[in-house]
Amino acid sequence: MRISGGIAKGRRTATKGLLSKTSDGEKLRPTSSKVREALFDIIRDRIEEASFVDLYAGTGTVGFEALSRGASRAIFVEPNDLRARTIKKNSDEFGFREKVQVVKNRAYKFLEKSYSEKEGFDIFFVDPPYHSEEIKKVLPMIGEKGLLNKSGVVIVEHFFKKKMPEITGELKIYRSYRYGDTMLTFYRKSVNK
Repeated sequence: MRISGGIAKGRRTATKGLLSKTSDGEKLRPTSSKVREALFDIIRDRIEEASFVDLYAGTGTVGFEALSRGASRAIFVEPNDLRARTIKKNSDEFGFREKVQVVKNRAYKFLEKSYSEKEGFDIFFVDPPYHSEEIKKVLPMIGEKGLLNKSGVVIVEHFFKKKMPEITGELKIYRSYRYGDTMLTFYRKSVNK
C-alpha cells in the first residue's frame, strides 16, 4: 500500500506479511487507493490541521495519508501487535513521530477512554471488517458521547449492501458515495451543541 498524495506521496506502508490472516483468523481488507483518493478529495478542505482518528487502522495507510495531506495529528487504533509496531516504525521513517499516537486496543475501548478524558476529534475514519457488527457499537458511542468536535465529520467505509442508520445520537448522514462494492458514508452533527 502506497500513500497517494501529499508530502509522503509514494511511501509504502504495508507488506504482504501485514495483509495475511492473524491468529484470530482476521484478514485485512485495506482501503483501495481509488477509494482513498476519492475520500481525501472530498475532505480536502477539512484535513488541514485536523485531528484524525483511524479507528480500525490496520496498515495505517489512511491515517498516514491524512498526515501527508496536512492533518496536525493522527491516532491509529489497532489491537494487533505486529500492525501497531509497523505503524510506529513507519511514523518514524516518514518523519511523523511527533504527530502520531498508536493505541494498541479495540475501537470501543479507545472511545470509552477518550470519553472519560473528555477528548474531541475533528475526523473519524471508521472501517471495521465489512461483515462485523462493529459499526453498531462504535457509531452510537461517537454520536452520543460528544467525541466529535463541532464541525467534525465521521466517515464510515462499509459494504454497499449494509444499511447505515440515518441518525445515531448527534450524528446524521449528509452524504454517501459508492465505489464498486464499497460505500463511504459521511456523518456530521445534526445539532450544534
